[in-house]
Amino acid sequence: MTEARLLGLFFPVCWGIWAAIWFIASFGVKKAARHEDPWSRLSNTVPIWICAFLLVVPPSWLGPLSFRLVPQNLTYYGIGAAMTVIGLGFAIWARYHLGRNWSGVITVKQDHALIRTGPYALVRHPIYSGLILAILGAVLARGDVAALLAFAFMLYAVLRRVGIEERWMSETFGLEYADYNATTPALIPFLV
Repeated sequence: MTEARLLGLFFPVCWGIWAAIWFIASFGVKKAARHEDPWSRLSNTVPIWICAFLLVVPPSWLGPLSFRLVPQNLTYYGIGAAMTVIGLGFAIWARYHLGRNWSGVITVKQDHALIRTGPYALVRHPIYSGLILAILGAVLARGDVAALLAFAFMLYAVLRRVGIEERWMSETFGLEYADYNATTPALIPFLV
């Protein structure tokens, strides 16, 4: 296998591992007390699937979307790959820190109490922050229009979800959440 082919498999394998872990970990979780409208859930899920598609499809299949914005360079690729691995690792750690109390909708609660340990003590919305960091790594490594579009779709989905969560957590936990909000930074400032 050529070096270019091996490098081309890196991101589909990383995101495939993340999707498999996410899917397997979702079995047997406690259901959230707050249920979401199916259309609302779909409006968040569809952009994420479009993002995933744009990241794993070989650039040769994308025609004009494969136009490079960043020069193809092993240094950019290495930095982008490292950002992707760190971001996905952080998102997976945050997911597993929730254990069986994970809801998939509200990521900062556990048994109707705020989580202030592990990744949740370090950063608000660590799952989303990790995914944004991973996508930024993919954009840098791939350097094409498709990767930039993937980032835009993921950013839309994450900002939408964070807005829903911020409102819900603020209404549910009031002053306790305001204190958490004031003392726990965001990994990527524009998320909040």
